[in-house]
Amino acid sequence: MRKVTAGLFHSVDGVVEDPFKFQFDSFEDQLGEMLTGVQERVDTVLMGRVGWSEWAGYWPKAEQDLDFAAFINDVPKYVASNTLTQADMAQWSNSSLIEGDVVDFVRQLKGQPGGEIAAMGGISLVRQLLFAGLMDELSLITHPVVAGEGRHLFEPGDPTTRLELVRCDVTPKGNVVQVYAKKAE
Repeated sequence: MRKVTAGLFHSVDGVVEDPFKFQFDSFEDQLGEMLTGVQERVDTVLMGRVGWSEWAGYWPKAEQDLDFAAFINDVPKYVASNTLTQADMAQWSNSSLIEGDVVDFVRQLKGQPGGEIAAMGGISLVRQLLFAGLMDELSLITHPVVAGEGRHLFEPGDPTTRLELVRCDVTPKGNVVQVYAKKAE
């Protein structure tokens, strides 16, 4: 069975939205090497509508971070959206709209042969997969900054969900990389 993972840049105050606004001065080579390791294991990406729309406008013509650009432009991307159409998917190579229920789609995808499946660019999607029990690992990369504003991964009213810490690394610039799995019941 394939593993479903997600990694989010995270501020100390819990903001995960628009990390480019707060993580620019704490990104470093060691963190880049960790993320390259993730890319080497991932052969399928899941995205939400907002993340896909933003990234589709940037990564195909990116002039920096070319290693990630090559990866994300070439990897198959499955997009969860109720408003985008299959015709919209032509804007970015290797993009397909998820037809039907996202949870059922991901459950079926996990059962197919292949490498790791990564949820990227979708705060709501990550939450949905975690609470559905489909997220095998959730990585929070906490930057040493208070962002002050922006969306958080978790919201009031979310169900109590026990996690266990799989590993934790601290980089020279003070980033804390925490990898969690849903605790076995």
